[in-house]
Amino acid sequence: MTYLRKPEWLKTQLQSGENYTKISQIVKNNKLHTICSSGRCPNMSECWNKGTATFMIAGEICTRSCKFCNTLSGFPLPLDPLEPAKIAESVRIMNLKHAVVTSVDRDDLPDGGAAHWAETIRNIKKVNPETTLEVLIPDFDGKTELIDLIIAEKPDIISHNLETVERLTPLIRTKAKYRTSLKVIKHISDSPLVSKTGIMVGLGETEEEIFQLMDDALKNGCEILTIGQYMQPSRKNLAVTEYIHPEKFEEYKIIGLQKGFRIVESAPLVRSSYCAEKHI
Repeated sequence: MTYLRKPEWLKTQLQSGENYTKISQIVKNNKLHTICSSGRCPNMSECWNKGTATFMIAGEICTRSCKFCNTLSGFPLPLDPLEPAKIAESVRIMNLKHAVVTSVDRDDLPDGGAAHWAETIRNIKKVNPETTLEVLIPDFDGKTELIDLIIAEKPDIISHNLETVERLTPLIRTKAKYRTSLKVIKHISDSPLVSKTGIMVGLGETEEEIFQLMDDALKNGCEILTIGQYMQPSRKNLAVTEYIHPEKFEEYKIIGLQKGFRIVESAPLVRSSYCAEKHI
């Protein structure tokens, strides 16, 4: 297998900044878990300096094994009943202006972890009433009654990622289905809350397929779209088929806005929660 060499535009600068240093020290001293640091996000410095961080709940073991993701997969441990309170306290200690919460998939649980999600949101809002909140949720197998548990807690934005175009979905996502994800997005959009989705490029998709995905998301009420470069996290994951030039990302942004998205974040290093504080 041939591995492509990363282009110049994917090189990142050293993490720095006064607020970044402060939050980094708090995370280290209090042994807090953020997907920013564990996922080695290239935007960590920028986000932490703006007072934004992303937490992952429901454990570190996913019941799915999507080929683009480096998260551990297998049979997860039981949920930690103290986690919602711990996350809320972490947000308080870090003095975040905006928090993002995501999770692994928990297909082992009857409700997919939806009640745990709701409890976490409830705790964060109670302890941090001034902090805005975005949640990036699993598909819950498209069960709208479970998604309703999260909608009822009224986070500011509910995001669910399509990840890739319809043709490639069965090749890179083990259980999730493209049409199920669209159903999730529509259900969120039909509520009073803001819906958002994100995709990766560089997996072998065509421009026409990306434009079709944009149309599908918009047809289901999606307001915010993020587009970023897929980067192979390990040798066991899918290889990158192409590194997309920054000019093409800018083109996708312009087209997405013209099609009707309220906000489009599109650049090589953009991730789901990139500039999330601006989307409120």
